[in-house]
Amino acid sequence: MNGPDHYRCAERRISEAYRAAPDDAAFLMAEAQVHATLALAAATLHGGSGDNGSGASSDQWGEVTR
Repeated sequence: MNGPDHYRCAERRISEAYRAAPDDAAFLMAEAQVHATLALAAATLHGGSGDNGSGASSDQWGEVTR
């Protein structure tokens, strides 16, 4: 899973949390936070030029952040 994949997963978990029962929502939000943190780490490694080992291109980041 690369940075954009983590970003998408975090967004999906947040969306699911809003529709879930309260007990499930807390778990989904915690899971979303983990994926968002991993996306941030990958974006930081990415640094705005090329891949730099993050596993994602600038085009892939552009697709998920539009």
